[in-house]
Amino acid sequence: MRFDTPATTNPIDQLKIIGKPTDRIDGPLKTTGAAPYAYERHDVVPNQAYGHVVGAAIAKGRITSMDLAAARRAPGVLAIVTAENAGRLAKGNLNTATLLGGPEIEHYHQAIAVVVAESFEQARAAAQLIRVEYVRAAGHFDLAAAKDAGRPAPLFSGPADTAVGDFADAFAAAPVQLDATYTTPDQAHAMMEPHASIAAWDGDRLTLWTSNQMIDWTTGELAKTLGIAKEKVRLMSPFIGGGFGGKLFLRADALLAALGARAAGRPVKVALPRPLMFNNTTHRPATIQRLRIGATREGRITAIGHESWSGDLPGGKPEAAVQQTRLLYAGANRLTTTRLAELDLAEGNAMRAPGEAPGLMALEIAIDEMAEKLGLDPIEFRILNDTQVDPEKPDRPFSQRNLTQCLRLGAERFGWSRRSARPGQRREGRWLLGMGVAAAYRGAPVETSGARVRLDGSGMVTVETDMTDIGTGSYTIIGQTAAEMMGVPLDKVMVRLGDSSFPVSAGSGGQWGANSATAGVYAACVKLREAVAQKLGFNAAEVVFADGEVRSGNRRIPLAEAAGESGLLAEDRMEYGDLDKRYQQGTFAAQFVEAGVDAATGEIRVRRMLSVCDAGRILNPKTARSQVIGGMTMGVGAALMEELVVDKRLGFFVNHDLAGYEVPVHADIPHQEVIFLDEADPTTSPMKAKGVAELGICGIGAAVANAIHNATGLRVRDYPITLDKLLDRLPAVG
Repeated sequence: MRFDTPATTNPIDQLKIIGKPTDRIDGPLKTTGAAPYAYERHDVVPNQAYGHVVGAAIAKGRITSMDLAAARRAPGVLAIVTAENAGRLAKGNLNTATLLGGPEIEHYHQAIAVVVAESFEQARAAAQLIRVEYVRAAGHFDLAAAKDAGRPAPLFSGPADTAVGDFADAFAAAPVQLDATYTTPDQAHAMMEPHASIAAWDGDRLTLWTSNQMIDWTTGELAKTLGIAKEKVRLMSPFIGGGFGGKLFLRADALLAALGARAAGRPVKVALPRPLMFNNTTHRPATIQRLRIGATREGRITAIGHESWSGDLPGGKPEAAVQQTRLLYAGANRLTTTRLAELDLAEGNAMRAPGEAPGLMALEIAIDEMAEKLGLDPIEFRILNDTQVDPEKPDRPFSQRNLTQCLRLGAERFGWSRRSARPGQRREGRWLLGMGVAAAYRGAPVETSGARVRLDGSGMVTVETDMTDIGTGSYTIIGQTAAEMMGVPLDKVMVRLGDSSFPVSAGSGGQWGANSATAGVYAACVKLREAVAQKLGFNAAEVVFADGEVRSGNRRIPLAEAAGESGLLAEDRMEYGDLDKRYQQGTFAAQFVEAGVDAATGEIRVRRMLSVCDAGRILNPKTARSQVIGGMTMGVGAALMEELVVDKRLGFFVNHDLAGYEVPVHADIPHQEVIFLDEADPTTSPMKAKGVAELGICGIGAAVANAIHNATGLRVRDYPITLDKLLDRLPAVG
């Protein structure tokens, strides 16, 4: 099915099941411990051995010798795989560094060996007996020192630089100006489930049970790396304990499990220990961002410029922190630039809302600072500079943009009128109190996505697609879609996900998953409805599916009867035309935070939060809310505590575990409220929906920073905002 004109009325619009706050299908499995995660699959293949990965002890240089003798003699050892004996390996299109290093080392903790043994303890003990000698080479580990050598680098979608009008002259002529630099640190995904895989060979065919967000991508990447046909690789990932972008691509656990299993002649399971995850896999790169804004004295933006620097390994990609600035505010004269410096740290890559999350952490402080210079309320300044067209391409309207409504509604619900216009004026005992706001933007892309739908003689509908559920609720919204389309209750739908033998879906990433995957199921269900109608001799355009029946005129036939003994099967995928070129499709939010700062100690406490979201039709308000509050929580972490500390001499992240890398816990997070405008957008898909999972993290960090400023009068431009950055500047305790 092809979607190339805006959607009209269709069966989804009945909203009998879609749009309802439905409990998650997979909830009982997860809460009872019955959901099978990758490393726990003791049931899928017998005689599993254990692999333990050895990471490089230097960040850049070369292995001169590797003594495996003692490790090979250790109890239980079955095989040791290194670059020397692994055979010829290619590098996948989506990997920046090679997954099995040696003799050249590209980054700290790059995998250089996997030891396979009868037990995990034996594999780990033997790995510690390997003796490796290196020649260390000089590397670049400091973004600030390397930024001036940065080169223009294109974003995920779009050029490195854009220019509209004459920014330099307009900024110079602006009566009110802001020129400020902001920094965000390297950050880790820190998902609960580690990167883990079980590999088993049957002749030249490989089966991999793994934790991965993008089944088709990774199947192809693994096949290419191993030099085998893609058809000979089957990948399964039905349950994933969090990913946040860290499991979008083939990683060392999957490859080394496959190599270890081939070498040992039996199935092998590999999980990356937590310390290895931080330096071996991907992370969100640090940024340095310069914002320049010029405005009239009345508050109209006349010039806006955003320059960003980030770093990655040679051949890597930048953090696209200027993306939202190209779209969020009006202004005739515009400039954005992106520069990528070569750093010899572990690979920088996608982490929840790549680009917009760190970009808005800078932009939305700058907007607040500009409002203060102008003497305007921060909300009114944002509304004054709202736009209904793409500022860089004014002939392209937004398909739907209700940012002003989000800001107005949020201000009313949050009690914005109680905010002190003068910072540092509200007190509650020892606490200085403040409110902050930020606008949020995240794109709403769609990707081709397919599904297979089967109707059996009992009236049961089974959906199969290689879509994944990374904790986002994919099982549930896919089930709701099939139930709505086929006119059956949700308990008459079985959803099967995460298997490369199923039709290829969009996968979980880029905030495209929910809308794309359900649209693929919609397409397959349309085809199944047509098959049912044809079998019964009904007019497919007039037939109604409801209450487990097929109805046409006065005829009503149970769906189970229509399926017959042999059942019916349909498969299709949703493809897209150029609507995303004709319309700018995005999601928007207004983020509100109230924070308290201890006047004596500088301790920061977030007291309450509100997110008002404009994200098309909400397919399931319960699962969508969970995604937004999860994003808000990550935004608080980014604002107040998360930072991978770089050893700039030796080139590694020092705090590479959950003891040293701080993330928010329940005690850090107060009441969170989420409001959805829930306005269908017919230009996105027949579902009229958009993604929302990454919108929640966008803007929250800046809202926290702006609340701290309102509480204390202190502006911090370098994240995370820790108390040491406030303490010596706090107002005197009276």
